[in-house]
Amino acid sequence: MKIVIRRITPADNPEWFKMRKEIWPDAPDEYLNFDMVDILASDQDAVFFALVDGKPVGMLEARLREYGEGCETGPVGYIEGWFVYPEIRGKGVAGALCQAAEDWARGKGCTEMASDTWLDNEAGIRAHLKLGYIEAERLVHFVKQL
Repeated sequence: MKIVIRRITPADNPEWFKMRKEIWPDAPDEYLNFDMVDILASDQDAVFFALVDGKPVGMLEARLREYGEGCETGPVGYIEGWFVYPEIRGKGVAGALCQAAEDWARGKGCTEMASDTWLDNEAGIRAHLKLGYIEAERLVHFVKQL
């Protein structure tokens, strides 16, 4: 299986949106749509598609951030979200996407790449560890209604 990684274009917006909805299914469509044009126009953001036989099978959104939890330098490359269709998982797509994002961040002068996931996302935690990421810290958020 040959995996091709490329930057997305405006023509990819429908498929990109579909994958964003898979990552954040509870987010309103308006929220998922509102920043797509800005992301494509920004030199601080990059979105990559993974294609197999010309068909998009995964994507990764990366951004430059001034700070990443557990990082010692700044700016850092940051994986904002990634998605691979279930039927293609475990075949190197996530690794190829992460490599493209890491290369992009390195080209922007970054020496560290960071990411996050929910505590209960065991598959996401395993994927990060498999790709060479180490757990830097855990954070618990609190809310009190007033």
